[in-house]
Amino acid sequence: MIIAIPAETSSNEHRVAIVPAGVAALAKQSLHVKIESGAGVKAGFSDEAYKAAGAEIIADRADLLGMAQVVLQVRTLGANREAGQADLHLFAESAVVIGLADPLGNPAATQEYASRKLTLFAMELLPRITRAQSMDLLSSMATIAGYKSVLLAANHLPKIFPLLMTAAGTLAPAKVLVIGAGVAGLQAISVARRLGAVVQAYDVRPAAREQIESLGAKCVELDLATDDAEDKGGYAKALSPEQENQQREQLARVIEDCDVVITTAAIPGRDAPLLVTEEAVRRMNAGSVIVDLAAERGGNCQLSEPDQVIEANGVTILGPTNLPSEVPLHASQMFSKNLTNFVGLITDEGRLKLDLEDQVIQETMATHDGEIVHERLKSLLRS
Repeated sequence: MIIAIPAETSSNEHRVAIVPAGVAALAKQSLHVKIESGAGVKAGFSDEAYKAAGAEIIADRADLLGMAQVVLQVRTLGANREAGQADLHLFAESAVVIGLADPLGNPAATQEYASRKLTLFAMELLPRITRAQSMDLLSSMATIAGYKSVLLAANHLPKIFPLLMTAAGTLAPAKVLVIGAGVAGLQAISVARRLGAVVQAYDVRPAAREQIESLGAKCVELDLATDDAEDKGGYAKALSPEQENQQREQLARVIEDCDVVITTAAIPGRDAPLLVTEEAVRRMNAGSVIVDLAAERGGNCQLSEPDQVIEANGVTILGPTNLPSEVPLHASQMFSKNLTNFVGLITDEGRLKLDLEDQVIQETMATHDGEIVHERLKSLLRS
């Protein structure tokens, strides 16, 4: 069976779906990997490295996609609205496409795959169960984003992070607040602590306190009733409008004393919750920095703009939407490992084998046999 790895066509996307080590892993599963020429260059992987690992280099994208039973991409059409449409007519009939698809944010794109009888596995839909952890792309990429967000903040902050006692006097450590203690938030806490900052963190889920404190950060506690603020998948649930107002007001009092605020709060399938208001920004000290990792979904900060760096009242606000692409080598390595593990689930001795009763396959599959098969996506398209 042929596995195709096309070059990414989304603007500013530097990752590649499979690295040379992944080619070797797929070859052990009796799978033949063909990759578009130059697909890994931006991530630091040459065509020669892929050849050495056993891949065949294909120069023509149409030829590559037309011969493959399985196509592995970083961004499929749903997550590549600008350029993804051009690939649709190139896929072989009944091909399987696997990658990030933004299915909850752009469910209409899944209909395009269904209409062409393509099977789409949207990796954002992967269930959060123990057996699927080795395939969890979202967690892998969130780890990179959390790490990079702290470096961005440090680069823009007009002071250093650690406490320093020098002959010229004592330099106080930076005060960092991380909002959201998911994978990205916990990584941000860890990196900020290693850089020497005094770190606080807030998460609406009471269960997050232990994780926050285990990393040496102080857990911010607000006067809110949030015992049921976590869904069965481990994600935060939306609060009531009254709770949201109380949350914003209380957070503003914490934010005004911080040098850096990193926000990571997101609710799958919904706009990001507004947590940092314009008034809260106004109360911050000049020179402070906000990094809003939810900017693509409307932002946790009222003033953030996707992929823009703006200044408001002396506060720098960054809204990066694809930080993993800025660390493409390691991000691609993690992406590749997750995908090779997933491919191992849907193949057997070099042949495609889809067990539609398997929970991981069932819940990650968006389209199959000309239909949208994921219940949540069908519900979104009906609404």
